[in-house]
Amino acid sequence: MGTLANKRLLLGVTGGIAAYKAAELTRRLRARGADVRVVMTRAATEFITPLTLQALSGHPVRLDLLDADGEAGMGHIQLARWADLVLVAPASADFLARLAQGRADDLLSALCLASEATVAVAPAMNQAMWRNPATRANLERLVVQDIAVWGPDEGAQACGETGPGRMLEPEALAERAAALFQTGALDGLEVMVTAGPTWEALDPVRGLTNRSSGKMGYAVAVAAMEAGARVRLVSGPTALPDPERVETIRVASARQMHDAVLARVRDAHIFIGVAAVADYRPARVAPEKIKKTGERLTLELVRNPDILAAVAALDPAPYTVGFAAETEDLEAHARAKLRAKGLDLIAANPVGGREGGFEADTNRLTLIDAHGQVTRLPLQSKARLARCLIQEIAQRYHARHRTEDPGRAHR
Repeated sequence: MGTLANKRLLLGVTGGIAAYKAAELTRRLRARGADVRVVMTRAATEFITPLTLQALSGHPVRLDLLDADGEAGMGHIQLARWADLVLVAPASADFLARLAQGRADDLLSALCLASEATVAVAPAMNQAMWRNPATRANLERLVVQDIAVWGPDEGAQACGETGPGRMLEPEALAERAAALFQTGALDGLEVMVTAGPTWEALDPVRGLTNRSSGKMGYAVAVAAMEAGARVRLVSGPTALPDPERVETIRVASARQMHDAVLARVRDAHIFIGVAAVADYRPARVAPEKIKKTGERLTLELVRNPDILAAVAALDPAPYTVGFAAETEDLEAHARAKLRAKGLDLIAANPVGGREGGFEADTNRLTLIDAHGQVTRLPLQSKARLARCLIQEIAQRYHARHRTEDPGRAHR
């Protein structure tokens, strides 16, 4: 059974007798680990109450586009950005027609238009409506717009007729949703990811660290796992739980992270260094808490080992990807780091602004490879950004090794 752990699903429910299946669909999506939020059309409330879906999803159900409370912060845009997948089930013939026309005259259609996530529809209607040329034309337009059409199924219908038009069963829809995130792009490969900050002790109480939350590195590890890789995550101190189906090794200092990586990285086909590793550490760690005495305290710092450079220098080396968090001259600093450490690819992200970076749930990346090719991944949730990054890495990795012997393709 495919997992939806850590995925954000927006379930849209439109008017039709199949709306009663939305309750079971919500339950099955949550059972696979998804965070589900529900948006209903007014017609859908004639078939199933919002209270039912609120109880099953654990979140208030949204109904209206012009909701004074929900729209105080442009709520429909926030919901559209929040979702990893928008699934409309059931999708009535009327809703499919409005979606094909690009209309945004209710909350659900506006969300579908505003979302950059995958939008999928599960048609549900009378068999004659399904076969009608107008419906067929609308479906063709939806396919051109890259909207996924899941179903319909065939069988007995509520109207007493038999034929195509039944909504796919909730379990089948949940499995298709999970399959969206299981790309297979890294099937059979070993991937190592570093994440989070490091902690360089000054004494038993204090230390030097940084603002990295580990969210981006953990998202990259999960995305690599979803793509089929066997993933090892070497993590500095974070408040994040260990990702499911990922081997997690917890460390504190840069030297501990260096040792953990070098002890295991020779099995890796791909190494992705997302961690914000301290460049320096105190030359001496006080055995007891340092007491406040004079007006000044001078610390002597010594340089930490360079994990990225050490991995890239291995022979043979894995495909090595680094991160560069910069406050200025983003691309220039990233290119310099790429060359200095001998990396295959670097992912540069701005930090210190309002849109993303440390501690935030969103980020943007500029990818620069060893040939100077630049790819820009726009601002989005770190989970979605991580999946885009893994696809970029997988394409470059396979392009490099396409003509090599499969048994040696990891080097």
